[in-house]
Amino acid sequence: MHPFKDFISAYVPLSNEDWHEIEAKIIREVVNKDALILKEGSVCRHLYFLETGLLRFFRLKDGEEITKFFTLEPYLFTSQKSFSDRIPAAESIQAIEESIIWKMTYEDANALLKLPAWNTFIRKIVQEVQYYTEQLLIEMQSETAEDRYKTMLQRSPQLVQRIPLKYLASYLGIAPQSLSRIRKSLTQ
Repeated sequence: MHPFKDFISAYVPLSNEDWHEIEAKIIREVVNKDALILKEGSVCRHLYFLETGLLRFFRLKDGEEITKFFTLEPYLFTSQKSFSDRIPAAESIQAIEESIIWKMTYEDANALLKLPAWNTFIRKIVQEVQYYTEQLLIEMQSETAEDRYKTMLQRSPQLVQRIPLKYLASYLGIAPQSLSRIRKSLTQ
């Protein structure tokens, strides 16, 4: 079965007819490691599904890259505000591993909203992302970098192993040397 069909079916029942309409709108792309899928300041014109790989969302601030979050396969992703409002993106999206993505245009994603299953799926994904974003904000405001790192280790140790140290440190808001000290103290 197609990995995107499997992903959608985990959220909503999906008929073969609906799937065929969705499948006709998606294009497969292999993205090289370190390649940008979206550059900050460009308008995001696609809704994407990450079949395999790992992505990093980041912004430039005073010439320094600040990692906002990561997306691990399988998941849907886009620059939400840029995609929805057709405005320049406030972040870049980078593949930090070779990745397989499927993409559909803004027009196609909206045309599919006539399908009740797609409409419900999109609504559930938006709610899930909102919840995840709220949790991230709470953690950032109430936990130390060390606590957030420990939480990441508990939730998804395999993810922590896949993220380069400099990106993980940036995400936690600390210098790579500080993250090295935290890692060292946790192994002792």
